Amino acid sequence: MNQFVGVPVGGEEARGATLGLDASSTSDLIQQVERGFSFKTFHRLESRSGLPGGTLASLVGIPPRTLARRKSKGKLSPEESERLLRLSNVFEMAVELFEGDNAAALRWLTAPRKALDGNTPLAYARTEVGAREVENLIGRMEHGVFA
Repeated sequence: MNQFVGVPVGGEEARGATLGLDASSTSDLIQQVERGFSFKTFHRLESRSGLPGGTLASLVGIPPRTLARRKSKGKLSPEESERLLRLSNVFEMAVELFEGDNAAALRWLTAPRKALDGNTPLAYARTEVGAREVENLIGRMEHGVFA
């Protein structure tokens, strides 16, 4: 169990837990992404991760004026939802790596890493390819292979 959400992380059904999603399957999660997440999911990740809203919006690729429109509309676009889910997954993996310690995970995610060409894991995770590399790095660290 991770204390930040109170649900196990690691299985398919746990994906998006920091966003407050309740997907029963990958297919269900895909449908939710395609519909666009509620704006509340953005706030949930903001509060559970400790990332300031402006930083999170930047990482997801939402300019300030667009963020204000999304807030008033109450919904993110499918593309923004997918990027938010990607960051949520990376955050959840980091919290799991640090045994539920949100603060330690956030420190790790926001510090430059040599294995990521001096970029922070969160900055690297802005793209799908970068997120996979961050996930691979976390996996290597879980198995004691420090890069």
